[in-house]
Amino acid sequence: MAIQQKRTKIVATLGPATDDSAILSEMLEKGVDVVRLNFSHGDEVTFKSRVEVVRQCSAMTGKPVAILADLQGPKIRIARFKEGKVTLKPGDCFVLDASLDHEKGDQHQVGLDYKDLPQDVSKGSILVLDDGLIALEVQKVEQNKVVTNVVQGGDLSDHKGINLKGGGLSAKALTDKDRLDLVLAVTEGCDYLALSFPRDAADLQEARDLVAAEGGACAIIAKIERTEALDNLESIIKASDGIMVARGDLAVEIGDEHVPAAQRQMIQMARALDKPVITATQMMESMVQAAVPTRAEVSDVANAVLESTDAVMLSAESAVGEHPVKVVEAMARVCLASEQDPQTQLSHHRIEETFSRRDEAIAMATMYVANHMDIKGIIALTESGATPLWMSRIRSGIPIYGLSRFDATCRKMMLYRGVHPVYFDVTQVDRMALNQSAIDLLVKLGYLKQGDLVIITKGTHMGEHGGTCTMRIAKVGDPC
Repeated sequence: MAIQQKRTKIVATLGPATDDSAILSEMLEKGVDVVRLNFSHGDEVTFKSRVEVVRQCSAMTGKPVAILADLQGPKIRIARFKEGKVTLKPGDCFVLDASLDHEKGDQHQVGLDYKDLPQDVSKGSILVLDDGLIALEVQKVEQNKVVTNVVQGGDLSDHKGINLKGGGLSAKALTDKDRLDLVLAVTEGCDYLALSFPRDAADLQEARDLVAAEGGACAIIAKIERTEALDNLESIIKASDGIMVARGDLAVEIGDEHVPAAQRQMIQMARALDKPVITATQMMESMVQAAVPTRAEVSDVANAVLESTDAVMLSAESAVGEHPVKVVEAMARVCLASEQDPQTQLSHHRIEETFSRRDEAIAMATMYVANHMDIKGIIALTESGATPLWMSRIRSGIPIYGLSRFDATCRKMMLYRGVHPVYFDVTQVDRMALNQSAIDLLVKLGYLKQGDLVIITKGTHMGEHGGTCTMRIAKVGDPC
C-alpha cells in the first residue's frame, strides 16, 4: 500500500524547545516541512546554530526542509516603566511622549521606541496596545506628546506593541536591523524571507533588490498584517513569491471579527495568482502548555485546510511550548483528516482562461487529466519547481512528486500544498530510461506500487529551466 501523505504543509517556529536535535528530528518525521527563524528573538550566534541543527536533522531524516527567515520589521512599541508596569483604568488620562526618557514611564505617561507616532495620529485616533488588550483614544497632539483617554484598561508593561486602528502608521517595512538580518539570512542560505508589515509592492521590491545585491536567491513572503496591505493586496501578491496571513497584528488593525473573511479572501487571491500562502498565528496556542488542542483550534486548522491554504504555522507552540512534538502530531492529524473532505479535491481554477506558456499549459492539462482518471501520482521532473507550483494550485487529492536535481528547489517545494519533493539528478540517468528511473525511485520510496497509473511531465531538453512541454500517462510495471 502506498504511503499516505498530508497535502497541507506545516511551518514550525524554532526556539528553545526545538534546540535539541532529537526533538527537531522527531518533529520533521511527524510532519514539519518548513522551519521558521523568528528574528524578533535571539542573536546571530543562535540563528547560525539553529540553521546548522536543521541541516543536520534534514540529513539524518532524509527529508528536505525549507528555512523561512522572518524579519522583525519596525518596532512600533512603547518604552519602559520605572516600576515595571502600571494599571490603566477607563477614563484615565495617559500620555505617550516621544521625548520622555526611555526608562521614566509611570502611571501617567510613557516614552516611545517609535518616535514618529505624534506625526501619525490626530484627535479621535484609536491606539491599541499589547495585541488589543489596551485601547486609547487620542485627545490631542502636543509636539512630541500624544495625549490620550483610556477606553479599555488593564495592566501595561514595558515594550508593548502599538497599533493604529484602521492602519496608517508611517513606519517603513525594512529597518536597519532587518537589513543586517537579511544579509545573515542570505549568507546562511535560507530559502524564504518573510517581510513584516509591508505596505505596498514597493516594499517587496526593496527586499528583493537587497537579496539580489547579496547574491541570494531567497523567495520573498509578504506578511499581511497592515490595513494598507489589504488595500494593496493584489499588487503585493504579484510582487511576492507568496504571502503569510499574519492574523495577530492584522486583527488589531482591522478588528478580529473581520479577520476570517480577510483570511478567505487572501487565500483565494493568492492561489488564483499562483502563489503559495501560509496561515499563521495562534492556530494551536493552548498547546504551549496543554497536551491536546481545543476543539476551536482543531476547527481553525481544519477550516484553513478546507480553504486550501498551502501551509499552517506554529509559533510559540513549537518555539517555547511544552509539547513541540505532540503539537506537530495534532496539526498533521487534523490536516490529513480535513483533506479527506471532497471539497478539497474539487477545483475550477483558471478553467476559463488561456495560457501563453506551454509549461503552464502542461501543468493545467496534467491536473485536469489526473482529476478525471484513476491517477495515483503525478511525477514532475523540474529544474525550478514552477511546474509543480502551478499544479498545486488545482485542488486535488493526487500527490504531486516534484523531482529535481537541485537541493534548493526541493527545499522551496516543501511549502507548496500537495507537492512532495524528491531529489533526482536527471543528468546522471540515461535519457531513454528517464521515465522508468523516476518511477522506480518512487516505488522504492513506497510512494507508488505495481499497477498504479501515473502522469509524468518533463521537458524535451532536460536540465533547462522553463522547458516542461510533454505529458505522458504510464502504468507502474509496464515498460515506459
